[in-house]
Amino acid sequence: MNDHSSWDVIIIGGGFAGLPAGIYLGRNRRRVLVIEWGKSMAVWEPDVQNYLGFPEGISGEDLLAKGRAQALKFGVTLVQDNIRHLSKQDDLFQIEGTKSYRSKRVLLATGLTHLPPDIPGVSDCLGHSLFFCKDCDAIRVQDKRIVVIGRNNEAVDYALAMLSYSPFVIIATNGKDPKWNEVHAAWLEEYQVGIERQRIVHIEQEDGAIQGFIFEQGHRISADAAFTTRGDVYHTSLAKGIGAALDDDGQVMVDACMRTNVAGLYAAGCVTVANCQMMIAAGQGVTAAQAINRDLFEDSLRRHALPVRRRPFEEAACPMPIGEEP
Repeated sequence: MNDHSSWDVIIIGGGFAGLPAGIYLGRNRRRVLVIEWGKSMAVWEPDVQNYLGFPEGISGEDLLAKGRAQALKFGVTLVQDNIRHLSKQDDLFQIEGTKSYRSKRVLLATGLTHLPPDIPGVSDCLGHSLFFCKDCDAIRVQDKRIVVIGRNNEAVDYALAMLSYSPFVIIATNGKDPKWNEVHAAWLEEYQVGIERQRIVHIEQEDGAIQGFIFEQGHRISADAAFTTRGDVYHTSLAKGIGAALDDDGQVMVDACMRTNVAGLYAAGCVTVANCQMMIAAGQGVTAAQAINRDLFEDSLRRHALPVRRRPFEEAACPMPIGEEP
């Protein structure tokens, strides 16, 4: 196996958790490989308004492009591969995709995929007028006509939360029986939230902007925006395959340092209990990076193998200004 297949840290996932982790570890002078798989949820975020430092907003794809450039600046290697298997032999992780890799530590930043409703016309609206996250996007739809698509307690929570932004809110169960409990049902009645029970057959939209919903019996309602609570798919196959513990919702369980129950394996971002926010994912990625760097440092001390660049102090040339590359 050639030298380029062995790394200090491999980060599987090049999104909002993986790239910040790579940047920090690169600045820690670690040999870092970030393996992307080209399926980031950023493509559904054309206008990110709540990421620090971009008061005018920025698209998710542009934000990731800036992150990749920053990671490359600090010596991080980026590749695309579809990783199929993760295992551990002795002190090294073995990672198999179209190529083989090995690493001392691994950070899983594989994320999740939101499930959009299975309704004709929906795909063009994603990130423009149909949203998944009330915390991210409710402020965009103030005083708009909002449809919450869902039939569980979460759908009720979304509808009630929307009332702080708009008086025009209904729930559409898309032809299925409600599954919310009696307490949530009472809240809907208390706050007079309407319920549309017919199946949605089509979303009317123009350039991604929702105009209305057409229901099974021909009924139409006008609308400007929608939120969906169909659910998420957590990308945890690698974690499960190596024995990492998952919670009841299928998310990877981690401690405060983002460590899993598998020694040397960390997880960060939306694949964990991260509320799937970009800023939270970035913070978790950085937390994991700091913990990994400390772990590697302490391990090298135990093995008397600290990577040093020691030379006699007297041999130092005239120093360069701080911040410039030697």
